[in-house]
Amino acid sequence: MLTIVAAPPPLKAFAARHGSHCSAEALSSHTEQQERKKKVVVVGSGWAGLASAHHLTKQGFDVTVLESGNSPAEDVGIKGFRYPYRNIFSLVDELGIQPFTKWTRSAHFSPEGLEVEFPVFQDLPRLPAPFGTLLYPQFPRLPLVDKLTAVPLMAAVIDFDNTDTAWRKYDALTARELFKQFGCSERLYRELCEPLLQIGLFAPAEQCSAAATLGMSYYFFLAHQQNFDVVWCRGSVQDKIFIPWLESMKINGCKFHGNSRVTDFLLDGNDGTIAEVVCGQEIYQADAFIITEGVSALQSTILSSPVLQSREEFLKVLNLSSIDVISVKLWLDRKVRILKPGNVCFSVDGLTGWTLFDLNSIYDEYEDEPATVLQADFVYARQLLPLKDYQIVQKVVSYLSICIKELNGVTVLQHTVDRFPNSASHFFPGSYKYMMRGSTSFPNLFMAGDWIVTRHGSWSQEKAYVTGLEAANRVVDYFDEGSFAKIIAVEEDEPHIETLRTINRRIGELRAELPLSDFFLQ
Repeated sequence: MLTIVAAPPPLKAFAARHGSHCSAEALSSHTEQQERKKKVVVVGSGWAGLASAHHLTKQGFDVTVLESGNSPAEDVGIKGFRYPYRNIFSLVDELGIQPFTKWTRSAHFSPEGLEVEFPVFQDLPRLPAPFGTLLYPQFPRLPLVDKLTAVPLMAAVIDFDNTDTAWRKYDALTARELFKQFGCSERLYRELCEPLLQIGLFAPAEQCSAAATLGMSYYFFLAHQQNFDVVWCRGSVQDKIFIPWLESMKINGCKFHGNSRVTDFLLDGNDGTIAEVVCGQEIYQADAFIITEGVSALQSTILSSPVLQSREEFLKVLNLSSIDVISVKLWLDRKVRILKPGNVCFSVDGLTGWTLFDLNSIYDEYEDEPATVLQADFVYARQLLPLKDYQIVQKVVSYLSICIKELNGVTVLQHTVDRFPNSASHFFPGSYKYMMRGSTSFPNLFMAGDWIVTRHGSWSQEKAYVTGLEAANRVVDYFDEGSFAKIIAVEEDEPHIETLRTINRRIGELRAELPLSDFFLQ
């Protein structure tokens, strides 16, 4: 049974305190002010921005979306849509579109060939977490003793319950230190854990926060057996989801302005709220604002905005970092059988892990293409950024040929190379203390995105979408107008996990009562 909850909005005191809030557009009478629709500006048009705009438009707000590009922002990073993305799947049903493939299998490759093949977990008998995840994948070479060294890590999974205390405890550790501390074998770490981290958190394990590692791993792999199952968008997310979604909002009055990079915000001198957002020579007035930009885009805005620089929470964002992504699409001269639609390759030329997609079996437009069409996505890819396109293609073909022997000797007929510098969120050790919450010290300015702190428990696209709904709920609460968006909670912990977490919390409480419990470094 799905659990429906409303995202926790700010205190109702906000709405009471600002019930007579005035926008920059002066009105002649109180009656006219009540009748005028409240204006909301949403900065960014990815999953978070469109989620906020969608709900607020439905609630009757006058919504404007500002995007630095000329169209809704395409996904960068994780491409698949996992089984627990229940809010995104609910949205797709609401829109009446069918953008996804069926559930698919996936595989990992190294220079030695196939290393692990994952089933569609929901098609197999459900085992208590995490046994299905550990037992059902097929490892042609990995010995059982190496797989068993993953079991002690469940102690950390139990201890990490997504609270602020848990985040602060584990965020100082690297993922590599975490795996070492709990006895993970060198081979399991190299052949499974590190590649999964590179595609899940976009960085090598020594550059990933242990807290983010536990949160992401639990949500995607360990909480429930079927959580690892994935479907793919049957074309670009932009074409198949974002554009139809935005068009449906425009019909209901939502406005979209592309090529509008935010450079500053202007304050209302009377009450300290944000009154206007500046995009170069354009100024947009509104009653509330939602920022859904990624880290690097927000940092650029902060550097040009004295208003944001006046608040410590925004200055802290300048300590965060982002990760480079390169996406390469190849048209080959012949049909080549790729084992699975989505694959991970690793341990080539110092690259920990990168993804390979068979677009003939994913994208509708390439289903009958006579050539093989592949896409390889590289994260943490700064070493590739300065190269010419043809040099990148040469390297990619070389990497492919090493991991998948069937690609030896192929000729590239056509290629495209897309660079996305500083585009993916980097959850590095110690980053949690710099990340923003959904509310800010400006009463009418709210935040959303996959790097914003939330207790929902989701990750990646689903997390961005959920935080967008949470931001919309904060706007609803701020004005005390409209209904809250219904947010589907993550599936509850299985009974044995819940029991173990309850016991663990009680032990922690007892330990905290001991003398000198806070004297030693934790």
